[in-house]
Amino acid sequence: MSTSEPGQPVTDFDRWIAEEFARTGAFTAFAVLVSIAESKVSPLCSTYFHVIGDEIDWAGITVLFAGAGQPWDGVSFYPATAANGGPLDNPNARLQLRDLESRLDDNPLVLNDGNFFDKWGRRLKVEEVQLQ
Repeated sequence: MSTSEPGQPVTDFDRWIAEEFARTGAFTAFAVLVSIAESKVSPLCSTYFHVIGDEIDWAGITVLFAGAGQPWDGVSFYPATAANGGPLDNPNARLQLRDLESRLDDNPLVLNDGNFFDKWGRRLKVEEVQLQ
């Protein structure tokens, strides 16, 4: 696994992606960027990319997401592989991404079905809040 620059801490994300790649080999990662307010988590945008090696780390991911054009507070990743292993083809990845977006629109707790991290690469979990 590619590690951060010397002196840079290894994040929860770095550990997760290295373990996922070791477990499955190449895969497709769906990513949903979110904003986080006091009692609300809102999806902002989503994408997918293919992970074909273990060189990516949190620093690289944040550079990738800087191109989103909007501030974000967290991201949830959903790994998927093709039936015969490896990344999904693009048409199937697009279909699965649209399905994920629809499920998130219906229920933000679907973020917990993925691997959810804050903007520093630390694990997160969405919990239901009772508003008064």
